[in-house]
Amino acid sequence: MSVRVGLIGAGHMGRTHGMILAQDKRVEIRGVVDVQKERADALASALNARSYPTLDDLLSEGIDALYVATPNTRHLEPVVTALGAGVNVFSEKPMATSLAEATLILDAVKKANRVYQVGLNRRFAPVYKYARELISSGKITPYSAHIKMNRGELKTPPWVSDTSVTGGFLYESTFHLLDMCRFLMGEVDVVECVGRSNVYNELDNFAMVLRFKQGAIACLTSCAHSTWAFPFERVEIFGNHCQVVTEEMERVAYSSGLGQPIVVHDYFQLPVQEKWGYVEEDRLFIGAVLGENAPPVNAEDGYRTVQLVEACYESARSSRPVSLA
Repeated sequence: MSVRVGLIGAGHMGRTHGMILAQDKRVEIRGVVDVQKERADALASALNARSYPTLDDLLSEGIDALYVATPNTRHLEPVVTALGAGVNVFSEKPMATSLAEATLILDAVKKANRVYQVGLNRRFAPVYKYARELISSGKITPYSAHIKMNRGELKTPPWVSDTSVTGGFLYESTFHLLDMCRFLMGEVDVVECVGRSNVYNELDNFAMVLRFKQGAIACLTSCAHSTWAFPFERVEIFGNHCQVVTEEMERVAYSSGLGQPIVVHDYFQLPVQEKWGYVEEDRLFIGAVLGENAPPVNAEDGYRTVQLVEACYESARSSRPVSLA
């Protein structure tokens, strides 16, 4: 059986998923929709598929799954429409850019009883999978962490500074690192966040203290007016005289104790689609549609990370800690 797939959004992520899916023998790509017809036509041609003027036109042709790769603030309508039509949905992150919209999607998923997966690709990146395995196996019990996501992305690409498209800086790449906090250290109990507007007309610099339900603490900083200097993304987790440190999706180092050798895994030579986790997340989504496995990142995961982002913004604006209980 093949899964008939459609894509809405023919930008960078739509193309990324489309090219991966085109290599999966379980998939038949039926069509592409984008507000820019030329872009939809180009991607459809590359995928040996058709371009459609609207999502309704694509759905009427009969698809089993829809990939939603529209801008952050434009996920709600295609997701809810597809689920209402009985179509399985893969939605790029974030699930939504408000708790109200995330709740609507959560309700639509429950009502539709279809597969819904959020595109949190870092969960499938080898560096973070290795860190998670160290924690799951008991080799590290996280007591504290230092995490950073410092990029120049409000300038390059320039559309990222448009909050009507992104929902705010924390909904861009920092969203992934906030999800990594949950993925590696469990659910957050309380967040205390300081935010500043230094260069742009939105909060563009953040310092957060996260307290987890299991007792660990983490400090996360995220700057939107930095550069793209390596490593712009870094996670350091500390246990009982042991630590694991990631540098983007390139390298991960594990120190098991004082005076012990440091084990380093370097993924530099892997194709980007693999080391950034895209190949595995797509493989597992198609598997979930076929009933081979459960969706690895479900609606509840998507909702909880939106909740964490909104708590960060609330804390930054109110200058007080916010509980997620």
